[in-house]
Amino acid sequence: MRHIIVYIGVCLLAVSRPLFAQHIHQHSDCLVDSIDPMKEAILSEVTVQGIAGVGRLKDAASPFLVVSPKQLHNSINTNLISALGHLPGLSQVSTGAGISKPVIRGLGYNRVVVIDQGIRQESQQWGDEHGLEVDEEGIHSVEVLKGPASLMYGSDAIAGVMILHPEHPLEKGTMQVKVGSQYQTNNGLYDYRVAFSGNLNGYLWSWHFLDKATHCYKNKVNGYVPGSLFKERDVQGMLGISRSWGHSWLRFSRVNFTPGITEGDLIGSNIDGKSYDIVSPFQKVLHTKAISDNAWYFGNGTLKTIIGYQQNYRREFEEDDAPELAMRLHTVNYDIKYLHSLPYNLRISTGIGGMWQRNINQGEEYLIPNHHLFDVGVFATAEWQYRKYHFSGGARFDNRHLKTSSLMEDGALRFEALSKNFTGITGSMGVVWNVSDRLNLRLNAARGFRAPTVSELSSNGVHEGSIQYELGNAELRPEKSTQLDLGLDYTSHYISLQASLFSNWIDDYIFLTRLPYETDGFRTYQYHEGDARLMGGEVSLDVHPINPLHLENAFSYVRGIQLNQTDDARNLPMMPAPKWNCDIRYEFPNFAKNRCQRTFLAFGMEYNFRQNKFYAVDETETPTCSYALFNLSAGMDLHIFGHNCIELTFSCQNLLDKAYQPHLSRLKYVDTGSVSGRQGISAMGRNFCFKVSIPVDIHL
Repeated sequence: MRHIIVYIGVCLLAVSRPLFAQHIHQHSDCLVDSIDPMKEAILSEVTVQGIAGVGRLKDAASPFLVVSPKQLHNSINTNLISALGHLPGLSQVSTGAGISKPVIRGLGYNRVVVIDQGIRQESQQWGDEHGLEVDEEGIHSVEVLKGPASLMYGSDAIAGVMILHPEHPLEKGTMQVKVGSQYQTNNGLYDYRVAFSGNLNGYLWSWHFLDKATHCYKNKVNGYVPGSLFKERDVQGMLGISRSWGHSWLRFSRVNFTPGITEGDLIGSNIDGKSYDIVSPFQKVLHTKAISDNAWYFGNGTLKTIIGYQQNYRREFEEDDAPELAMRLHTVNYDIKYLHSLPYNLRISTGIGGMWQRNINQGEEYLIPNHHLFDVGVFATAEWQYRKYHFSGGARFDNRHLKTSSLMEDGALRFEALSKNFTGITGSMGVVWNVSDRLNLRLNAARGFRAPTVSELSSNGVHEGSIQYELGNAELRPEKSTQLDLGLDYTSHYISLQASLFSNWIDDYIFLTRLPYETDGFRTYQYHEGDARLMGGEVSLDVHPINPLHLENAFSYVRGIQLNQTDDARNLPMMPAPKWNCDIRYEFPNFAKNRCQRTFLAFGMEYNFRQNKFYAVDETETPTCSYALFNLSAGMDLHIFGHNCIELTFSCQNLLDKAYQPHLSRLKYVDTGSVSGRQGISAMGRNFCFKVSIPVDIHL
């Protein structure tokens, strides 16, 4: 009932205010929003955070993906990673509808670094059921760097980096109020959001609030899935000053996320699937950030410093009000870099960065020990443009020190004290040949490094969210990655084509394997390592024979193997299945005297091929059948008196109500006790989604 009231209020606000303007601003650092929709794929118009500062995407030797504000606005999903998971080369490890983790070319967890508000997100991301826990309302656009990126971002960026760009400051003399809401029919998701930002003579502020809740989702096989509901309440703010000498910004955010925990033995029970009340078992996560972001301009150089503090407080509740598992992770991030432009089209960047961490257990149960971590890295990079060739490269040195505390429990040693020191030298070399204004060829070689996490070294306990008992391995060595990338892109008035191939060799690859016994009634898994190779690529083709019509196709493939292993242990676990996306989108010309703008209608198919290349030792994994999902979406901007009034978006996901299990779904292995013989829990069924957003610009 509350969401209906908010919708009425939102619509009344749209009609009552005379000052409206476009929602998307043209001063983005990530890409040029003002380009014509027909030319969004022209790489010369898109800028990214390159090796030595912001540069054109067409000159980036490493494979990049850029998700524009328009694309984010037109997508509706239960969380941010679900909205991005259809992109070529990207997948997600999911636990129900509320928790998703990014996977880049078959590698996820601590191998992917997520940059949010300028610092790396640290939220115990090693856990299967630990989500991203960022405030998606404040995200303006997204960059995804595929491949080892340890050069700029240190240990853990061995798979790639996902950069979440916050909303950019408004133009001087402008304030904006934005309200919005959405509703989804399958799990009853509703949210309400409000934002207020402004720029008064270079003095900046921004504030927004988001409240979101769901009940259990359903599908035609399992019905309502107990424990698949969640609640979320986020607040984010920024205060700052921008001048000719640079800028100084203070950012703050707090994410309050409460997801349920799905247990298979409750499937088919007589539950109220439409209740929004969360009952045990469930998690409760508070993630708080405070960030100081500063930049100073010195002629052709820029000095940037970012200092951030974040706290991730994660608790699991089972039967009473006291948490059984409670972990409080403190992290201090620091990043100092200097960028300088030199004669002869040469740009250099040097810097130092890292983090300090402390984890404290405050519950009755333990999964990882108390520990301290200190991380430091120094790097230098360079870019050089020579005629039609763009060269880039650099080197980095990293050192990570990890110290864990011992713990005795019931007279037995639960955790052994460890003191580990890991060092790594990484580098990157690449070249882009701008053959013509339309064709670019690129080649890149990169060396990556990832130190083992505390969970991989020392875990010893039941992980309720992933329904398994995990054991660490104190003898693990760091992962070392060597990747080669070959790519091309071609754009014309009628065709946009991007293609890339990669081969990635990883020494001492760390992964979980199932042991042939149970501990305390749970499947038992332990971390092991071996040499691995991942191969694959992506192809994207957008054909637009006439201006409004787009025929888009994207194919992704990755194959991960262990070297020198038997047949059942040859395939790496948690490798996504090959995926083909096909979309038809028609963008209508403005009509109704230009009161209806940016109107589009799209029909899409996502086909996931059968995954029969799985890690079969002790039934760690099982094959996954192929499936096709069909989706429908539409949207428009309604204008009054020539100003933007209300933005509407509609979609229907899983149009044919297909019952399916993604290969990377953690619920695929939940024992439901079903008499049908079907193991695991299927994903969400048909889902109708509605979203409304109203930006109100006030010019002073």
